[in-house]
Amino acid sequence: MKRLLARHETYIFGIIVVFSIIITAINPNFLTLENAFDILKSNAFTGIMAIGVLFVLISGGIDISFAATATIAEYLTVLICLRVGGSMLFAFFSALVIGIILGAVNGYLIDRFAVPPIITTIATMNLYYGLLIVFSKGRWIYALPQYFRTFADIRVITLYTAEGLPYGLSIVTALWFVLMVLSAGLLFYTRLGRSIYAVGGDAISAKRVGVSVKMVRIFVYAFMGAMASVAGIVQALLVQAVAPNSIVGKELNVIAAVVLGGASLAGGVGTVSGMFLGVMLLAIVQNGMTLMRVPAVWYDVFVGLVILFSVGSSSWKVKKEKVGTFIDIEPLSPPMVQEGGR
Repeated sequence: MKRLLARHETYIFGIIVVFSIIITAINPNFLTLENAFDILKSNAFTGIMAIGVLFVLISGGIDISFAATATIAEYLTVLICLRVGGSMLFAFFSALVIGIILGAVNGYLIDRFAVPPIITTIATMNLYYGLLIVFSKGRWIYALPQYFRTFADIRVITLYTAEGLPYGLSIVTALWFVLMVLSAGLLFYTRLGRSIYAVGGDAISAKRVGVSVKMVRIFVYAFMGAMASVAGIVQALLVQAVAPNSIVGKELNVIAAVVLGGASLAGGVGTVSGMFLGVMLLAIVQNGMTLMRVPAVWYDVFVGLVILFSVGSSSWKVKKEKVGTFIDIEPLSPPMVQEGGR
């Protein structure tokens, strides 16, 4: 029991339960299976990007460019599919290639030139997004391939309302769950996963014990690019349209969800289960505000408070560790004077 109470995820789960009870008391439509499936489906996009952000934060880095990466991967993939045809498998593969390349560029630049990750990724965010706007001229794509619509309508589990309307577990939600399971396995059961935690905890010590810090950094940013590209395709599946400016600007919401789930901005800490609970807490707050008819601007206030609290907690923890570290210097013994000496 003590071990359970020591976990950050326990408290996030408790907050979710409390919020759910409050929202349901105001609007009973919240606590229904149909609404739960809708929340999971509509937040799969955020959740998949959050997986990549989790890896980056655990490694001690940060990425601001992943929304731009998702947008480019989504836009270029749809253009390719419209011109050469293909299938959903081809669409996901094309997006992955684009996302991995763009993410690996971030990792290489950060490691090669030792520029702070936040500066590098802000620069690449503007570069990626600017190039997309220049070449696309801001045009939206409405006519997606038919298999995008067909795939988006697939349900792994199908149920029916009292009126006979179908609902259930979407294929998009199932994809998110599969990626979370694979990511958790990679983090906790592979040498690469342990290396990511080691680099985030102390890169110098990790290097001394034989961890390739360079390869770990390139991997986590390439992985972030991969997750961003998959999320971009999921976004296209959900809205059945592609806009050059529809994803950029959502970075802080994703980062807030991950740090709310227990990941530290200082690196070395974080779990997939915590990330999932963080995403769900923000999703429940947003959905609950809609059902309770609370102005949407308060959601942005909540996200801002989450980020402020998380950054403050991380800084306080680092400061506390530094204060607790000291060097014990024993006072020198006074010189002995020989008897009779002057």
